[in-house]
Amino acid sequence: MLDIERKYLTNTETQLDGGGGSSKIIQYKWWIQITIFTVFTLSGQSVGAMLGRLYFTKGGNSKWMTTLVQTVGFPLIIPFIFLFSPSKNSSEVTNKPSWSTLVILYTTLGTFVAADCMLYTFGLKFLPVSTYSLICASQLAFNALFSYFLNGQKFTPFIANSLVLLSFSSTLLVFQSNYEETGKISRNKYIVGFVCTVAASAGYALMLSLTQLAFQKILKSTSYKVVFDMAVYQNMIATIGILMGLFASGEWKKIKEEMMGFESGRVSYIMNLVGTTISWQVFSIGCVGLIFKVSSLFSNVISTFGIPIVPVLAVMFFDEKMNGVKMISMLLAIWGFLSYIYQHYLDDLKEKKSVKLVNHDLEVNLTERSMIIQ
Repeated sequence: MLDIERKYLTNTETQLDGGGGSSKIIQYKWWIQITIFTVFTLSGQSVGAMLGRLYFTKGGNSKWMTTLVQTVGFPLIIPFIFLFSPSKNSSEVTNKPSWSTLVILYTTLGTFVAADCMLYTFGLKFLPVSTYSLICASQLAFNALFSYFLNGQKFTPFIANSLVLLSFSSTLLVFQSNYEETGKISRNKYIVGFVCTVAASAGYALMLSLTQLAFQKILKSTSYKVVFDMAVYQNMIATIGILMGLFASGEWKKIKEEMMGFESGRVSYIMNLVGTTISWQVFSIGCVGLIFKVSSLFSNVISTFGIPIVPVLAVMFFDEKMNGVKMISMLLAIWGFLSYIYQHYLDDLKEKKSVKLVNHDLEVNLTERSMIIQ
């Protein structure tokens, strides 16, 4: 959260001459920024998942291509790095970590991203959608565990309630899928898919917590440049790894054939991949931005909140049926999301109260000093 109290302590005159208005502006700006990153996360994730489903439905079959489009769009974010670069004389530049530290950081996180994307692809390929969705919901529990130990996350009743409701919301989706799909999958593939999805969920949760830890302990910046740096460089490393896998596996030779056989045509195939690429980059910015502004757990809460949105969009665009389970899942997700937001509202009220106390103490001290001088 914003360090409002420190701002007030270091700016006495502003506080005494109407600092409360400044505090409100800062808080409104914070909520606007959170809203923007939330919209990015939900829209990018939902559109990316829908286009990914359309890719397989229309005849796409390359697991490496499915993985690649999740990271290859990083050049689209590069202009924002220059747009949000701090001035040369600012403390952001002088306190910048060494290049070796940054290389190790981005390489580690980029490797995590590449491995996670591939593991999720294997899970979706070998598991029924119902089982896959159920296991993916476990990433919230993994993230809660890692956030507690790595990020010092504090759990209140409202946050605990949010985690439970969002987990139930995602879990309910298992009941709206066709269970006959399980019988079509061999036991070995089912086990591989199960293990890959669990590993991906745990790895994704760990990556989010490590990203928050990097913002706190290594990058230590208040500039949005670090958000775009993180999104670009970790996706760049991930893309290099995935491209190596694409060419090593020989799947690149089948891309032209796959494009020609795509049901909607070649233009539709290209547009699908381009749209998916853009969507996942929007998601990446939103996800990293939420970690930067709030926490890894909050970012994961938003991602989990987005899981039930996809079935609802499928009703609108793929003519799937809306049933009671989907509606209940969506309502639980909204309830859990509002519970988490309400906790931040309570945190804001607590900060306002602390600011008022600081203002009062400063006024008393200044009054006493003026009386002594007189």
